[in-house]
Amino acid sequence: QVQLVESGGGLVQAGGSLRLSCAAAGHTFSRYVVGWFRQAPGKEREFVAAVSWSGTTYCADSVKGRFTISRDGAKNTVYLQMNSLKPEDTAVYYCAARLLSLSYYPYDYGDWGQGTQVTVSS
Repeated sequence: QVQLVESGGGLVQAGGSLRLSCAAAGHTFSRYVVGWFRQAPGKEREFVAAVSWSGTTYCADSVKGRFTISRDGAKNTVYLQMNSLKPEDTAVYYCAARLLSLSYYPYDYGDWGQGTQVTVSS
């Protein structure tokens, strides 16, 4: 089991930027796919982006060109750089991890962080 700790959420105006961090406590991310998901009030949790253990990245169409996921192996940390934020990006953002293979589905991930709130004002 991987303990995940997110940070970096907050309140930002539309068009602004935030960077979220997901750190693995006492564990390494090697061989893990790490994904970011988000959940807005009254909506299902949805895939945002993921990075494989080899460094391949994937982004949802809704954030492509605005969000970038990256990983720092030395720090056991995965980042989500969010630019050109829109009010519809408002949600609780979660990072999650699973071994080896990518999945876009939250139910395929067994390890989750506590979530961090991102609020984008218009």
